[in-house]
Amino acid sequence: MSVEIYGHEYSAPFRFACMTAEAAGAPYETKIVNIMAGEQHKPDFVALNPQKKVPVMSHNGFVLSESRAIATYIALEFGKNKKLYPTDCNMAQAQVIQRMYFDMGVLYKTFGDCVYPKVFGNQDIPKEAYEKLEEALGWANDMVKLSGFAAGTDQMTIADINWVGTYSNIKATGMVKLDKYKELGIGSQSVFLLFQTMKR
Repeated sequence: MSVEIYGHEYSAPFRFACMTAEAAGAPYETKIVNIMAGEQHKPDFVALNPQKKVPVMSHNGFVLSESRAIATYIALEFGKNKKLYPTDCNMAQAQVIQRMYFDMGVLYKTFGDCVYPKVFGNQDIPKEAYEKLEEALGWANDMVKLSGFAAGTDQMTIADINWVGTYSNIKATGMVKLDKYKELGIGSQSVFLLFQTMKR
């Protein structure tokens, strides 16, 4: 049975879950939840995720929220041969986990601090928020320098797919200049090309 992934197309975490399913070769279908129209508050969706957040995955009766957990499940369930989530080296696995936590707690968070107050509350964004985002981008750029991939691995993992989703959102907003984060940009482009190859 295919994996059902609920979310909104503008959501980087939703795209991360879907891109992981694509890369792993998992059969999946998307269920669009228009969060701008408040569809996450509908009883059917609340029954899936009482926290009213996207994305959410449902697979054979197993329901899971949080994009990084969803991506990990999909990689382990469907993508073992593609090594999207290392299982043969504890250090590599720990690095992938750390990079995803870094995205959740630092990179994506600082991006969100620059966007969501404006989008959902029409609030002005303080200069310090942009400075923190640039600092986070600098750290991410340094991490990619090690091997060309987010987790210092020799091939693409779900950490890379995770970062591509965040990076593409930052790039789309144009809120900061990305020229000085060249390795991060090159890495994101390389991952996108690898992703296209893995889909075939």
